[in-house]
Amino acid sequence: MSKEDSRELGCEFIHVHEDIVDKVKEKIPDDDNLYDLADFFKIFADSTRIKILYVLLCSEMCVCDIAQLTNMTQSAISHQLRTLKQSQLVKARREGKTVFYSLSDGHIKNILSQGFEHISE
Repeated sequence: MSKEDSRELGCEFIHVHEDIVDKVKEKIPDDDNLYDLADFFKIFADSTRIKILYVLLCSEMCVCDIAQLTNMTQSAISHQLRTLKQSQLVKARREGKTVFYSLSDGHIKNILSQGFEHISE
């Protein structure tokens, strides 16, 4: 790597721009919030959970319907729904003996839409 190339990667000499650092430091969430955010995004790291979320984006459904659409067992769907519910991404509504699941709010739709838009560019 040439000297010119290495300058593009970093500063030629050490000099902290205190005013910029101070402004940015005020905007960064505390470590606990960043940890919670990282945990939140881990939920989206599983393609089965993403598929379930997309199914629920289209319609409220019961475990049987989701299992049929995803070609998975009801047990596997229930396990994933439990994780999604604990993370407050889905909510449940009981109607008689049947429990229907849906996205917890519009934020989840936005996250999925923006993520899909990003990978489609």
